[in-house]
Amino acid sequence: MTTLTTELPPELARGIDQTVELLSGRRFAVLTGAGVSTDSGIPDYRGEGAPQRTPMTFQQFLADDRFRKRYWAGSHLGYRRFAAAQPNDGHRALAALESSGAANGVITQNVDGLHKQAGSRKVVDLHGAMDRVLCLVCGQIFAREAITSRIDAANPWLDTEGAVEIAPDGDAVVTDIDAFVVPDCTVCGGRLKPDVVFFGEFVPAEKYREASALVRSAEALVIAGSSLVVNSGIRLLEEARRRRLPIVIVNRGATKGDGRATIKLDGGTTETLVELAERLA
Repeated sequence: MTTLTTELPPELARGIDQTVELLSGRRFAVLTGAGVSTDSGIPDYRGEGAPQRTPMTFQQFLADDRFRKRYWAGSHLGYRRFAAAQPNDGHRALAALESSGAANGVITQNVDGLHKQAGSRKVVDLHGAMDRVLCLVCGQIFAREAITSRIDAANPWLDTEGAVEIAPDGDAVVTDIDAFVVPDCTVCGGRLKPDVVFFGEFVPAEKYREASALVRSAEALVIAGSSLVVNSGIRLLEEARRRRLPIVIVNRGATKGDGRATIKLDGGTTETLVELAERLA
C-alpha cells in the first residue's frame, strides 16, 4: 500500500478525523460496493458519470435461449479484461485493517475477487464471484477458465482481443449473437451461469447469514463505495442500526443510507480508506 501525497479536501479531512475518533478501540465490519473497484478499472453502475444500463434479470436468463446467448457472449468478451484487474490501494488498506485487528472482515457486493487478491482473509462474497460457474440443474461448480476455454473452442469467430466496454459484473455489449454456442454442463447437460447473483435473484440465505454474523460480531459498520440501492446492503445497514452500532459511509455522492449514518464521508474510497488504515491500523 502506497502513501497518498495529494492533500485531502478540508471537509473530508475533518470527517476522517471524526471517523478515527469514532472507530478507535472499536472492531468494525466493512461492507463494500462497486466504488471500491473503480480505481482498478472496473466501472461503477451508479457512480458519477456511469452510463445508463439495464442488466439482464435472472428471469430473462432462464426464460429465453437468446437471452442466454446474449449474456454468455457479453460475459465472455468482458471477462478477460475483468479478470486482469488488479487490487488498488483501497483494497490493500482494508486488508491492512483486518490484519491489524481493527476490522473483522469484509462483506462485498462486488464479484471481482479483488479483496482476496489484496490479502483480505475473511471475505463474504455476498453476490458471488465471477471466477466460478454453476450448473443450475446438478449444482456442479466449474472454474471460469475451463468454461472460457470451451467457449473459445466452440466460437472461434468471436473477437476476444478487440476493445470491449465492460460493466461491474464483467458483462459487455454484444449485438451479433445468433451463431454463439452456449456451453452446457459436462456432468448433466444442464444450464450454466456464472456463480453470481443476477438482478431479480435472491442472495443465498447461507451467504446472507455469514454477512449478518460479521455485523453482529462487530462494534461498528463501515460502508465503502456502495450507493446502497441493492436490498442486501440496506438490510445489513438496518441490522447495524437496530443494534445501535456507529455507521460510517464512505462514498462519492449520495447513498440511500446517508440519513442513517453516524458519519458520511463524501470522497473517493481509495484515498479515504488509505488514510483510515494509516491512522487506525
